[in-house]
Amino acid sequence: MKFCSQCGAAVTLRVPAGDHLPRYVCDSCETIHYQNPKIVAGCIPEWGDRILLCRRAIEPRYGLWTLPAGFMENSESAVAAAARETLEEANAVVENLSLYGLYSLLHVSQVYLMFRGQLKDGVASPGEESLEVDLFSEEQIPWEQLAFTVVHETLRQYFAERQSGTFRLHVGDIVRENDNHFRIHRYD
Repeated sequence: MKFCSQCGAAVTLRVPAGDHLPRYVCDSCETIHYQNPKIVAGCIPEWGDRILLCRRAIEPRYGLWTLPAGFMENSESAVAAAARETLEEANAVVENLSLYGLYSLLHVSQVYLMFRGQLKDGVASPGEESLEVDLFSEEQIPWEQLAFTVVHETLRQYFAERQSGTFRLHVGDIVRENDNHFRIHRYD
C-alpha cells in the first residue's frame, strides 16, 4: 500500500499508538489501514457415496481438482457463500449445509470454512471457473492432482469419518514449511 484510500496522501508502515503490530498509517489524515485475513467458504457436495469435485479453469493451480470454494462477499453469510460458490463453479445446488472444517492458512492470510452439503438431484456441470466437474467415490479421488493442501486434508478427514457415519468439526492451522511441504497443526 502506498496511498491512503481516505485522502490520497502517502502512507507509512509503522506501529500506531496503542497497537503492537505495524500498520499502514496515513501521513496526512492519520487513518490506520488494517489488513485482515480473507475468508474462503467451500463445500463438500455429497451425492450418495460420491462427492463432487471441480477441475480448475483458473489460476492458481489451473487444471487441478478441488472442492468448490471461494472468497466470501460482504453482507453474505458463510453458508450462503459456500452454496453460491458451488453454484458458480459447478452449476450445482447444495442443501442442508453443516460446518465441517475451519482452517487457518497462515502463509496466505486466509481462513477456510468448509461445509458438508447434499447435492440436489445429483446435477452439476462446469461453471466459468471449472474445466470439468465430476462425482468421485473415495477410490476414484485424484489425490495427486488435488489443487490445495486444505482440500486434501478436508477430504482425508471426510473419508475417514464417513465409514463410521459420524462427522465432527475439524479445526487446524496449515503452515507452509517450504515450496512443496505444509505442516498441519490440529486443534480438534
